Amino acid sequence: MTAIQTSKLGKVYTTKLTRKVVALENLDLEIRRGEVFGFLGPNGAGKTTTIKLLVNLISSTTGEASILGIPVTEASSRRNLGYLPENPNYYGYLNARELLEMVGKIHGLEKGKIQRKSKEILELLNLPSEKRRHISGFSKGMMQRVGLAQAIFHDPEVVILDEPMSGLDPPGRKLVADLILEMRGRGKTIFFSTHILHDVEVICDRIGIITSGQLRFCGTLADVISESFTSYEVVLRKVLPEQVETLRQKGLLPRNFEDKVKVEVSKDDLSSFVDSFVRQGVELVAIEPKRFTLEDFFMGFIKG
Repeated sequence: MTAIQTSKLGKVYTTKLTRKVVALENLDLEIRRGEVFGFLGPNGAGKTTTIKLLVNLISSTTGEASILGIPVTEASSRRNLGYLPENPNYYGYLNARELLEMVGKIHGLEKGKIQRKSKEILELLNLPSEKRRHISGFSKGMMQRVGLAQAIFHDPEVVILDEPMSGLDPPGRKLVADLILEMRGRGKTIFFSTHILHDVEVICDRIGIITSGQLRFCGTLADVISESFTSYEVVLRKVLPEQVETLRQKGLLPRNFEDKVKVEVSKDDLSSFVDSFVRQGVELVAIEPKRFTLEDFFMGFIKG
């Protein structure tokens, strides 16, 4: 079964001056059960709008969405869903344990289980359990962790996280990343938005890149790698001076390195280039793809 699905999902806002702003346009997504999906995009790209539509905090202008096969417009779609908003804000006079106990009661858990789960999750996320530490005194990072705690407290099948790494220091980010991987290991589905590319490389099965309200790319990191280069660096040895000059005349810009010559060759021309030089007695040393990093790939969509 598909965990999250959208079809032609769109959202148009109307300003006070009756100007229409397209926040999301024709989003088609299918998130499989048991996978970690990273939703990338710059500020204002449509990430939070998408998430608010999925949890039914706002209504769509066009299209439809479902969670575990249930339309998001039905309250039952959220029964097996955990959600962390971008800027979580909770009752400041509660401590972390009291907040989780309230969440447990909302989800109809029995008292003994609530107490066990509260202790377990507070320890897991390094949150203070003492009564005097009220949420109003929490740092940004602690607020993120208590938000994650309430999102996973009822052990949902689908977890939607809006910028879960925001405000976390490196140990906090590793803690959250390890938790996400642990949940995936138990068959949970995690959909999260972020702009921190390192976290995406570490934990995601697939990614989507959204800019200006439109999905520009959706695939695995292997797909990113296959699409992120168009040329190879070919290293040759025993290249004669006249052969180097021929390369220059073809605009290939050969570079001398010790007793070798390096040439950048397009992906389409690689086979014919190698065959030609091997027949001329040139020794082939290495072929290396010239790849973009994930950051280069991501920035290419933004600049485009």
